Amino acid sequence: MITETITEEKTKDETAMNPTWRVVVLNDPVNLMNYVVMVFRKVFGFDETRAIKHMREVHERGRSVVWSGNRERAETFAYQLQHWRLQTILERDD
Repeated sequence: MITETITEEKTKDETAMNPTWRVVVLNDPVNLMNYVVMVFRKVFGFDETRAIKHMREVHERGRSVVWSGNRERAETFAYQLQHWRLQTILERDD
């Protein structure tokens, strides 16, 4: 039995055509910390520790990158977070 392994390499052009996007949650004076933790757990499935880590970043640094990846998925996450009334932006990860 002969098996063949095919490896796929991404070129710079392919990577440039599909850049990575970051979902960034910004600090706001409205939402309580425990509410933000709950939203992170529901939207991303974060465990308590990871959700608290990101909530603290938002609170202390004014922002937290909560996810990065392809644009379509990033837009979906941003929409979900905005639905929960969290201030969210998308940034290209250059």
